[in-house]
Amino acid sequence: MRLPIDPQADIARRAWVACPVCDDARRCVTCADRRNCAEHWRYLISSNGPVVHLQCPRCTHMWSLNTRPGATCRDDGTHRP
Repeated sequence: MRLPIDPQADIARRAWVACPVCDDARRCVTCADRRNCAEHWRYLISSNGPVVHLQCPRCTHMWSLNTRPGATCRDDGTHRP
């Protein structure tokens, strides 16, 4: 079942990371060079410190990604390395 695009999705807020479901950028030369591709971007729905919430516009999969895997979040919302 495909999810609808999140109402918070805004094309002006994007991220360039691989989608864990469709991996549509696998053979893209621009993405392989780690440059911002005009085709293979993800909606940046929201963030909570180092954790970003994303949605793929192609397959509509939603997931969260910790951009600083060693960082932890405390209950008061502050972060520590």
